[in-house]
Amino acid sequence: MKIYKCRIKLFVAMFFIASSAIAQPINYYDAAQGKTGEALKTALHNIIKGHTAVSYDYIWTAFQTTDKRADGKVWDIYSNCNFDFGINQCGNYTNECDCYNREHSVPGSWYSDGAPMNSDIFHLIPTDGKVNNIRSNYPYGKVDNPSTTTLNGSKLGSCSWPGYSGTVFEPVDEYKGDIARIYFYMATRYEDVISGWYNNSPQADAALQNNSFPVFENWFLEMLGEWHVNDPVSQKEIDRNNAVYAIQQNRNPFVDHPEWVYDVWSVGFMLQPEPDQHVTNFSAHTITLQWCDAQGPVLPDGYLIRMSNTGFENIMTPQDGTTITDDFWNKNVSYGAQKATFGELTPGTLYYFKIFSYSGNGNDIDYKTDGEIQQVSIKAR
Repeated sequence: MKIYKCRIKLFVAMFFIASSAIAQPINYYDAAQGKTGEALKTALHNIIKGHTAVSYDYIWTAFQTTDKRADGKVWDIYSNCNFDFGINQCGNYTNECDCYNREHSVPGSWYSDGAPMNSDIFHLIPTDGKVNNIRSNYPYGKVDNPSTTTLNGSKLGSCSWPGYSGTVFEPVDEYKGDIARIYFYMATRYEDVISGWYNNSPQADAALQNNSFPVFENWFLEMLGEWHVNDPVSQKEIDRNNAVYAIQQNRNPFVDHPEWVYDVWSVGFMLQPEPDQHVTNFSAHTITLQWCDAQGPVLPDGYLIRMSNTGFENIMTPQDGTTITDDFWNKNVSYGAQKATFGELTPGTLYYFKIFSYSGNGNDIDYKTDGEIQQVSIKAR
């Protein structure tokens, strides 16, 4: 009998059933299935139009659920300031971090401050008052040589993206995809009126065409497509989409389905279609065991993990020279894997496990059975 001078440390990880509230209704996007290009955009417009509009004053309240950081502070994409809801509302400001206000990511002057665009929460975001003023009503863009750089790295200056050289505002990379998907939403939600926006200001004319499709000037569309790909949908956006839906009863389809950006505008990379169905019979009746590998001059080739549902005393010690095949009660794991999973367990049942190091295989297999055998018990959920 070989003696391994080691002590195996055993950890247990349980996988529980995850029940998460899904804000998106079943069949919400059914009318859009199978469509591409302008037809897909129009189908999405018909799904998300007619949202429940809120007042501009209510936006302050909405931000408390749509744009709250994990620490409870305001989630401002133009700064890293620590604003408290309500307390730090603008107001007057002189410097960055004085206060936050309500930023129209699509400037109000582009649509003459008309309703319901002016209070559509999807494109209204809390931002530092000073930086919001710096951004003004300029389009977003790429700035290589900024005239102004904010504390979080946002930039104002001449556009360096091919096709436009006017003044633009460039947010930090972390939120460029967020901005792009907001613009794709606005082009879709307001498909029936957006064709006239280009004529409302020179800045709008720089980014928008006089049509409802493709809506954006080529330079702007290509840039949004790149931002969309380089900054994929984040958990922040998913949470915000759900929070806005709870208020407005409509959704940003390009957060729910990022692949539709390519399907509509053919910009960015074409994403693979998502699977048609979810898994079935999903359960958490699984126990995963983890451990630190045995150490010493003679290392094991593997481990045998044995399970019982009646007690440690009912786990039989393996016999040298006899290989135990994998089944419901037994798992063989190679040295270095440090993990074994037992599935299809009965919820509420207490299971017992022991782990045995061994070297060799077949008739030569030699188990370590002396010393303290590591064991653990856990109840399946």
